[in-house]
Amino acid sequence: MHKKHRRIVTLVCAAMMATAMVPERMAAGADGPPPRITLASTPDRGQVSGGDALLRITTAGHRDPVRVTVNGHTASGFQRQPDGTLLGLVTHLQNGRNSITAESRGLTSTRTVTNHRSTGPVFSGRQAMPFYCETTAFGLAPAQQPHCSAPTEVSYKYRSKLGAFLPLADPDQRPVDLATATVSGRKVPYIVRIETGTINRAVYETAALHDGDDPTPLRRNRSWNGRLIYTFGGGCSGGHHQGAQTGGVLNDTFLSKGYAVASSTLNVLETNCSIPLSAETAMMVKEHVVETYGPVKHTIGWGGSGGGIQQFTMADSYPGILDGIIPIVGFPDAFTLEKSVAGDCKLLTRFFNGPGSSFTPEQRDAVTGLLEYGSCIGAENIDIRTATKRCDKSIPLTALWNAEANPGGVKCTMMEAYANQFGRDPKTGFVRSTLDNTGVQYGLKALNNKRISPAQFIALNSAVGGFDHQGAPVAERSQADPKALKAAYRDDLLNSMRLGLRSTPIIDHRLYSDRVPFDVHTAHWSYVTRARLRAANGTSANHVIIESKLTLGERQTADAYVVESMDRWLTNIAADRSSRSKQAKVIENKPTDLSDGCYLTPTDLVRAPLTYPATGPCADEYPISADPRLQAGEPLAESTLKCALRPVNFDDYRVSFTRTEKAQLLRAFPNGVCDYTRPGPGQDERPSTWIDYSRR
Repeated sequence: MHKKHRRIVTLVCAAMMATAMVPERMAAGADGPPPRITLASTPDRGQVSGGDALLRITTAGHRDPVRVTVNGHTASGFQRQPDGTLLGLVTHLQNGRNSITAESRGLTSTRTVTNHRSTGPVFSGRQAMPFYCETTAFGLAPAQQPHCSAPTEVSYKYRSKLGAFLPLADPDQRPVDLATATVSGRKVPYIVRIETGTINRAVYETAALHDGDDPTPLRRNRSWNGRLIYTFGGGCSGGHHQGAQTGGVLNDTFLSKGYAVASSTLNVLETNCSIPLSAETAMMVKEHVVETYGPVKHTIGWGGSGGGIQQFTMADSYPGILDGIIPIVGFPDAFTLEKSVAGDCKLLTRFFNGPGSSFTPEQRDAVTGLLEYGSCIGAENIDIRTATKRCDKSIPLTALWNAEANPGGVKCTMMEAYANQFGRDPKTGFVRSTLDNTGVQYGLKALNNKRISPAQFIALNSAVGGFDHQGAPVAERSQADPKALKAAYRDDLLNSMRLGLRSTPIIDHRLYSDRVPFDVHTAHWSYVTRARLRAANGTSANHVIIESKLTLGERQTADAYVVESMDRWLTNIAADRSSRSKQAKVIENKPTDLSDGCYLTPTDLVRAPLTYPATGPCADEYPISADPRLQAGEPLAESTLKCALRPVNFDDYRVSFTRTEKAQLLRAFPNGVCDYTRPGPGQDERPSTWIDYSRR
């Protein structure tokens, strides 16, 4: 099991609740505010884990003596910091509520904090069972279900002058081919301390340059720039296993500049597609990083595809874990992805392979909106509805769900990750679904642009069908569960982008793949995000798009540029002591040389506004696709899971229908067609942040 540092402060503390400090006693003649207790290791919301907490005590005078007690016992070991505050790591916290008191100059403040086990959960709710361990994939000792805990291991690697990370048995050694890293303009040995352990039933990894001493949160590592990059992995599956990979921590672009890097197996959506669980795990792992190395100036999110989904949704729903995000080939959220890619594309591919086989390649492009129809075919690889298709090999075959032989077995759909949020349909035993295409007029724009005929439009919408609860195609359109819809909007799982993202710096790193067959990471998703930000907040000035090619040279150049730019952006924000709102600070402190742009060569970054559809100097090199829902008339923000309906009105079409065709179209849409001028069912729910599912 993961062990935190325990040599700094020898007593108990806990996680702090986001309640005001309570002055308990004021001596006669004392003046000024009482000491202030803040939680330095997690967002100051009253939640810590693993029995430890890094505390910061602020007093009116920088040299005032302070007495700290935890549950009535004196805590020692606090050290004065350059800014005059006191910092201390308190340990052996009891599970549940703990009382922390700070007394200085006759003034006393008390806070209550809550500690959770290092195996979790904190706020994500009931943990999935069964749960299969994979610690040995990381060289850790075998672990036991269900907590899958293993002793922490520390190892070292060095970067060679040839550019490879090589094992280093003794960190005091200096191999002859040892490279150097540059941290804040100073060259240091490129030796990396790697820590691997278990937190929240996940395997975590951290990496940071080693300065020759054991790390402590009370003294800054001389080879660390004080920043953390948290990496996230892609995919989307239902879980029930620990995972055999993280988002990766051995990254030269990060480490060579002095960043610490962290990730865990439950920050890979292919391991488990739950955003609340990913956010909880990131919070707990980041807490451990802070309690190992000290307070972090800012944390930058990094990762592609599902890694982008985690950053977008985590930054909106759980603000404070990430300070700035760099999603790469990202999607706004998992449910938008499921609707337009995993859902629509699979249905359209089935139609084109069957009754729609006469549609030409150009017509298929027009219906899907894609520059390369093969991108839609690639959705076949994103089967997130079939009960056991994406189950990991670590889950025994005998444990898997089977309708007849094992109806209570393990399912691995995306929706299984949201059982705590949506609940189960008592009729089927499956998690309630948000998938819906009732009233969607597939190919509407292609029809109005005369790319397909009225007869083809009718045939398409009559035969496209939907999915049943097991993910199998059926003739009927998909119907979302009303309870699931309300929860998706209320819990911000369909990302509203009006909460934390309103004031989060975003550099949307779009590796262009619109003409790559079978790749679903088309560039228009960056513009869907921008449109949703504008619709929610009246501005998208905190959102920068950088387009680059998939080639290694351009990718490496772009990676370094976006990280350096984000670091400057966050540094500017931290230095802004004005009374402006957080949103205004984010917008006003964006570096003046940071704007939309595209790489025309690995060294030629053209800075120019990027638009949808594409215009300007980047348009020829980076034309932008659409998707089936946009081609069906949904607005660019794509913020509706199930549309409101209205009767079919033939005056709305730019083509004419025969009497027979009108009757056929009415049969295809017996309940009406989508009306995107009105909110959809459940869309009036107001989302909120930091929902605690353990209280439901």
